[in-house]
Order: sequence, then structure tokens, then C-alpha cells
Amino acid sequence: MTEKALNSIIAKFAVLASKHKLMMATAESCTGGLIAKTATDLGGSSEWFSRGIVTYSNAAKQELLAVSGKTLEQFGAVSEQTVIEMVDGLLTSDDVDIGVAVSGIAGPGGGTKEKPVGTVWIGWKFKQNTAFARCFQFDGDRQEIRLQACAAAISGLIDCIENDQ
Repeated sequence: MTEKALNSIIAKFAVLASKHKLMMATAESCTGGLIAKTATDLGGSSEWFSRGIVTYSNAAKQELLAVSGKTLEQFGAVSEQTVIEMVDGLLTSDDVDIGVAVSGIAGPGGGTKEKPVGTVWIGWKFKQNTAFARCFQFDGDRQEIRLQACAAAISGLIDCIENDQ
């Protein structure tokens, strides 16, 4: 995944979000704000981008996105349950219509047999719909994993709009 390819994906999202008058927000852990940065690199992004929250620590996930401590203890930060709670917490604001949450293991360390480096959970939600999530297994170094996660997150937002999820 190149930055040029990533910019192409966000440009497609921008057209769709503007057309449908949607405001987007991000809750990011392993991507460290890369989705929000990619979005705001585009001129005019204030028409469709509301905010980005980086919640790298579990405490930040709990404080800023209302992720349950019980969820984090039982399933871990890199889990379907956590990203669903992250995106649900993100969409509590009236000015956000669609959101994405990302939590994963970008490496080079931190992986386990059950959750190896490259494991990334991404959750999406339209305000009026139920959140859903998908697990990805990306290859590469830390930056490559983060770029792939960012591309998958934005591509998922496009799918949400195109399929009215």
C-alpha cells in the first residue's frame, strides 16, 4: 500500500461523504491518527470530517470512548468487542454520522500466538445502524501494517455508504 493509493481511496470516500452530506469520525489505536491525517490532508475535508480520537492506551479507550473495562479484561484491546465499543462511543455526538475504529498489533513486538503481529480489528458504524467489525491479518513492517489498516478502514467506510450499512 502506497500513500498515493491511500490518497486515492480517501478521495473516493470524500466524494461519497460529501454527496450524502455525512460527517465522519475516527477512533484509532494502532494507526495512531493516520486515518484522520489522511482525511485532513485533503482540502475541503471539513465538509465531511468531524474528528479523530487516538486512544492508544486502554485507559484512554475507557475514558474517551466508554469502552468497558470488563470488555478489555475479557477480550483485550485487539478484539471485535473492543472496536465495536470504540465506534459506538465515537458516534455519541450529534454531528457524526459515520465512524470507524481501529485496534491492532502493528509490531514489531507485541504479538502472541493467538494475536500475531499484523492482527487488526476494524469496526464501522452508521449512526442509525448496528456497529460491525472485521479482523484482518496484514503483512509487513509497522508502517506497512498501519497503511494497510488505514486503507481497509476507509474502504470499509466506502462500503458502508455504498451498501447503506
